[in-house]
Amino acid sequence: MAYLGVESSLSGRRWVGPDVETERQAELLAQQTGLARPLCAILARLGVPPEEAQAYLEPKLRDLLPDPRSLKDMEKAATRFLKAVSGRERIAVFADYDVDGGSSAALLIDWLRQMGRPATLYVPDRIDEGYGPNPTAMAGLAREHDLIVCVDCGTLSHDAIAAAEGADVVVLDHHLGGETLPDCVAVVNPNRQDEDGGLAHLCAAAVVFLMLVEAGRQLREAGARGPDLMKMLDLVALATVADVAPLRGVNRALVQQGLKVMGRRERVGLVALSDVARLERAPEAYHLGFVMGPRVNAGGRIGQADLGARLLASDNPAEAQAMAERLEALNAERREIEAAVRAAALDQAEARGLDAPLIWAAGEGWHPGVVGIVASRLKEHTGRPSVVIGLDGAEGKGSGRSVAGVDLGASVQRLAAEGLLIKGGGHRMAAGLTVARDRLEEAMARLSDLLEKQGAGAGGAADLRVDGVLMPGAAQVDLVEDLERAGPFGQGAPGPRFVVPDVRLSFAKVVGSGHLKITCGDGLGARLEAICFNAMDGPLGQVLLNHEGRRFHLAGKLDVNTWQGRHTVQMRLDDAAPAAD
Repeated sequence: MAYLGVESSLSGRRWVGPDVETERQAELLAQQTGLARPLCAILARLGVPPEEAQAYLEPKLRDLLPDPRSLKDMEKAATRFLKAVSGRERIAVFADYDVDGGSSAALLIDWLRQMGRPATLYVPDRIDEGYGPNPTAMAGLAREHDLIVCVDCGTLSHDAIAAAEGADVVVLDHHLGGETLPDCVAVVNPNRQDEDGGLAHLCAAAVVFLMLVEAGRQLREAGARGPDLMKMLDLVALATVADVAPLRGVNRALVQQGLKVMGRRERVGLVALSDVARLERAPEAYHLGFVMGPRVNAGGRIGQADLGARLLASDNPAEAQAMAERLEALNAERREIEAAVRAAALDQAEARGLDAPLIWAAGEGWHPGVVGIVASRLKEHTGRPSVVIGLDGAEGKGSGRSVAGVDLGASVQRLAAEGLLIKGGGHRMAAGLTVARDRLEEAMARLSDLLEKQGAGAGGAADLRVDGVLMPGAAQVDLVEDLERAGPFGQGAPGPRFVVPDVRLSFAKVVGSGHLKITCGDGLGARLEAICFNAMDGPLGQVLLNHEGRRFHLAGKLDVNTWQGRHTVQMRLDDAAPAAD
């Protein structure tokens, strides 16, 4: 039965509330733990039993961090890395151009700097070189370096790594592996085919962090000491959230501890980034994914590929400030490019039909730096895996985003193995591909078939899951802070979403690039402000803007808004539905 009777909201979604068993577990948690009922509702939905509630609310990294040596090749990777450090060898770091790659590179560069060792950073240009190591770049690095560490890439780069003659190569990655591995010193990757999958949810920066943990252990066994790794968890947290890794197990502890480190404002690059983004409070997981992450990514998308990694690795405040300002400008430019591609892609997808297992669009000259973001927007709009491709000449380069329970990376990799793609790979939630123009339709049809077999496209628009009802007067700062104890929230651990029922709008205004700001009240004096991002892209924004005093149920997530030292609660609106007369 639909929650509050909402079978089709303004976004066309059915609202689904807690089932009877979840409600029962929430009551049991409240009785046995003494925790607030709204917090217990979240813990019950996350499957936390009463006896584990306290441990869940206070995750300890020492209890959850896996033994680095549980990953194949880890000991060899750390040993070779330390040999390069102690032997004063020339070290290069080859990184992907996204947040995970930049954070991974910054981890290594920071660690090496503290050990008194320099490193060369190499980030390939997205347009000219594409993703991952290429033979020309690797051969060039090998001529000038003794060790090349590939981070967030390299697992499928057999030819490129073979071109690194005269240098040793270590790969620290998390993308899906193939049947064979490149010939190098070590490939540490929880998604190798010969791994058991127990750590498949780690991002590349977490793999790099584990390698540094192993390096620290080897140093201690030799009577030496390495840098304080706990101070580096801010980078791991940023990468974990921005790369949409599921926030469960050790990932949750890494992010929670990393946010505490970030709140101390000790890393000059992240401080500069927070300041240009006007972030006036200690960051939460939301800010990593939607405020800081896009800015770090902006250089790799439409500007200088290594700018994000250099910012994260910087120890010079003036230099960091200049790079952060440049990334802010590039991010604004990226938003303009994205808006144009998004509109065209949505029109094309709607013409093709939004009820297929795969939503896809391809356009001439679409910037390859924004196709991934647009694919994410299509996925959010339709609740289905989405792929967006920019065509240039005889080829198209694209990016895809998936939904829970559908492994997009494996399907794309299978297409590449079948010869329908020039190349392709990724992980469960995201993938990249290059396809010949004359095989585009055939490849997308095959990909749609593969995804349908995994359950993609079943049913209508995605249900909107809510945790309960909350009156405007109850939306207080202390409640939001209490709910945040169950965080951090993100992929695999959705944040609390409540319905503010039967309220009238007293204010509605379009702000920024198609966002909608509203104020609602319950008629008893209590008011609540809300912001709905990208609301004007669909009917939700249009109806609320022209509300004419009608009553609505509003569904969204509560946040604390800080302005000039004043803290107020604001709802990030996800959906709305007319309230029954």
